[in-house]
Amino acid sequence: MKTKITFLIALFVGISFGFAQQDEECMTKLSIFHEYVKAKNYDAAFEPWSAVRNKCPKFNNAIYVDGEKILNHKIDNSTGAEKIGFINDLLKLYEQRAEYFPSKTPKGKYGAIACQLMYDYKKELNKTTEELYEGFDTAYNADKKTFTNPKSLYTYFSLMVQLYDAGKKPAKDLFNKYDDVVEKVEDEIKNYSEKLNKLVAKEEAGTPLSSKDGKYKRFYESYLKAYDQISSGVDEKLGTRANCDNLIPLYTKDFEAHKSDAVWLKRAVSRMYHKECTDSDLYEQLVKAYDETAPSADTKYFVATVLFKNHKENEAIGYFQESYDLETDTFKKAKLANNIGLILKKKGRYGQARTYFRNALRLNPSNGRPHLSIAAMYAASANNCGDTTFNKRAVYWLAADEANKAARVDPTQKKNAAKSVANYKAKAPSKADIFSAANSGQVIKIGCWIGGQVTVPKI
Repeated sequence: MKTKITFLIALFVGISFGFAQQDEECMTKLSIFHEYVKAKNYDAAFEPWSAVRNKCPKFNNAIYVDGEKILNHKIDNSTGAEKIGFINDLLKLYEQRAEYFPSKTPKGKYGAIACQLMYDYKKELNKTTEELYEGFDTAYNADKKTFTNPKSLYTYFSLMVQLYDAGKKPAKDLFNKYDDVVEKVEDEIKNYSEKLNKLVAKEEAGTPLSSKDGKYKRFYESYLKAYDQISSGVDEKLGTRANCDNLIPLYTKDFEAHKSDAVWLKRAVSRMYHKECTDSDLYEQLVKAYDETAPSADTKYFVATVLFKNHKENEAIGYFQESYDLETDTFKKAKLANNIGLILKKKGRYGQARTYFRNALRLNPSNGRPHLSIAAMYAASANNCGDTTFNKRAVYWLAADEANKAARVDPTQKKNAAKSVANYKAKAPSKADIFSAANSGQVIKIGCWIGGQVTVPKI
């Protein structure tokens, strides 16, 4: 033990070189509490950690990294006034970390951590909804770049909803905050998707992932799952509060003041579109103003939706293509292609929709949703794309294969994909059907817009 401590002292001397406080007692106790923390013996670590924190607060960032673990343990294993004391001490620890190690304490990240702690123990700390929201809002506006924790983003928006429901925030603030959070979540999804895509491409090329790459892949997938859940949760929180009856009067009242404000117009148009308020004359007015103010891939997409509304489908498809061609950001282009594909799918233009879905997959291969959409179109076309009952049902094998691809590349869609695969396989020919048709292992060509082929399973 003595040899180990001596080694650690030497290590921390190296790490701490250049610090004003070179205290031998602090070095010794720091190495001791650090070893205890590594062994998860937090109670034993508490005394030497407290001594170093009080005597040498600038000595090493391990005081704050390990201290967070120690105090969380104390919080989890205490009650009453003692528990409240440890909660407040952890909040103080975050403040000290920001004071002594500001470069290692991003304001958005640690502001969100502190606010989440206060939210989780709001009853013990007697915190009001207003106080909690202001705390999150301050952290978010101070450093949006590092305010990325999925749980905290959800809590932040939930507090806004509570204030709106209590009549303490207007609808305008609620919708603006919704857009803030959704845009932030989309930025993070883009960030992790782009990182994951590189690893997916490596696997698809047949290159085994290293142990390090495998860990990163699981890390990226876990965050994408979290953001997918938060995205759904935020939409559920907003719910009917953003219905057409609320949106139309609000945007009508504010239109004149914002008719040249591209950001306001973008948000208004997007909200009206996603809440299916497109039959309103206001929607067309907003789209026109948006396209005149800041013509872009985004505006051409919305112009196309207006043309569809006015039954000018061929003209609309031209605007969709223009929108797709104008977009230069790879992630946004993939999302745009998927959205266009969904509209064309809904209109029954399956061949055109598949082209856009495949473009989306090429640009963002870790998003499995386009695979599921293609599979659904195959299944919907089964009766139209075969010349015999057997061959029609064989289309479901093709649909199942496509849905399987979604499960392989997208961690957020594994459950949905598994359900789809099971559904399609249940509708495909059975072993008895294959035996009766005597075509085990044969290749069946599938006609109409699908234009593919499928191999009958061998029995």
